[in-house]
Amino acid sequence: MTEEIEFILDSTEESMNGSIAHLEKEFLNIRAGKASPAMLGSVFVDYYGSATPLSQVSKISVPDARTITLQPFEKNMLHTIEKAIMVANIGFNPMNNGDMIIISVPPLTEDRRRELAKQAKAEAEDAKIGVRNVRKDANSDIKKLEKEGTSEDICKSAEEEVQNLTNIFIKKIDELLAAKEAEIMKV
Repeated sequence: MTEEIEFILDSTEESMNGSIAHLEKEFLNIRAGKASPAMLGSVFVDYYGSATPLSQVSKISVPDARTITLQPFEKNMLHTIEKAIMVANIGFNPMNNGDMIIISVPPLTEDRRRELAKQAKAEAEDAKIGVRNVRKDANSDIKKLEKEGTSEDICKSAEEEVQNLTNIFIKKIDELLAAKEAEIMKV
């Protein structure tokens, strides 16, 4: 195979790996009942005029499966952090005891579990679309090379290789989704 084809295949695989990494990151934000610091990953606090991730203004810990505690690095940030968690609309009701913020993670209802499973399916479908778009781009790049004089056989085998990569990554997405759905539906 030519260098151009190798480059196309390598960049295709890299982009598809990016789709998987993004999906895994999105799955971390979908809570499955157990308390986790990742649940607060989308919360940003107004820290002296700039939006700062919660993890940079407080120590986040999980003492048990149903509780998250936040110990602000600066005591005057307690109310700001509390407000940011409320504004983030992630379904938590923070309590402030003067030193730290305590969040009780409520158990998921059956309806909420179904909603979260739907959300996970939507994220997986987005990842599949991303993989298919990468495949489309790679195939169009291969077609350009064919028009520029690369042999038809080499281009055909490259397109087959792109399709094999697509199949592998779609299967990986399905496996990740199945694992996340099982985690969400487990009581």
